[in-house]
Amino acid sequence: LGTIMSLLDQFFVYHPDPWKDQDWKARSGLPLEDVWFTAADGTKLFGWYVENAATSAVVLWCHGNAGNIINRLENLRELYRIGLSVFIFDYRGYGRSQSLRPSEEGLYQDALGAHDYLTRTRMIRPERIVIFGRSLGAAVAGELAVQKPAAGLILESSFPSIEAVAKFHYGGVPVHWLLGADFKLIDRLPQLSLPKLIIHGDKDDIIPLELGRQVFEAAKPPKFFYVIEGADHNNTYQVGGAAYFRRWAEFVQTAIRS
Repeated sequence: LGTIMSLLDQFFVYHPDPWKDQDWKARSGLPLEDVWFTAADGTKLFGWYVENAATSAVVLWCHGNAGNIINRLENLRELYRIGLSVFIFDYRGYGRSQSLRPSEEGLYQDALGAHDYLTRTRMIRPERIVIFGRSLGAAVAGELAVQKPAAGLILESSFPSIEAVAKFHYGGVPVHWLLGADFKLIDRLPQLSLPKLIIHGDKDDIIPLELGRQVFEAAKPPKFFYVIEGADHNNTYQVGGAAYFRRWAEFVQTAIRS
């Protein structure tokens, strides 16, 4: 049964894209630094580090369930433009990172390895790190924040659990019983006292606003809920525009000062 659930997870939960070899540094206009590091369980992973000022806040980015880090370059450019350093990495099975199959426990191990890379290899103090998770990555970010210190946590297009999403999409039919993955972000939130910014588009038809609101309500203060009018699941930063990035910058500055 475990094997069947794992196979169904690959179909329903994870949608990785393989790597495309191009000069991404030249194409993006960003000072992308290729980083190879290991997950907590030793899996070899790949990411990009983009350094702004040596003293700037560092965003540790746990991306969503589809594509790979290449698909986040436009968004990455905007975060760099507002003065942030960013470390974005691919989970196992995504992009250039090793392993054939992602898994819930595997993604958690990957995020732990990314945090260790920043704090142990680059010697960045946790008080400068803001963990960012979008969609499935929000659950990964929540688990990471339970395990490791950081200044703040940004959760975008997030959901309480795989169960909640499955019930929404399948009219209450317990499809989640067939899946191995839980991603119960809602269980992590009451344990987290660091500042949290929870962002959601009000036109999100993949993870409806109501699920984002449940995430916010489960979180301990200090917490802030930022709804982007007209945004769906994947275009929050595009629809949100300048106001979205202003909110980001304000939250990060407050978090690293607190």
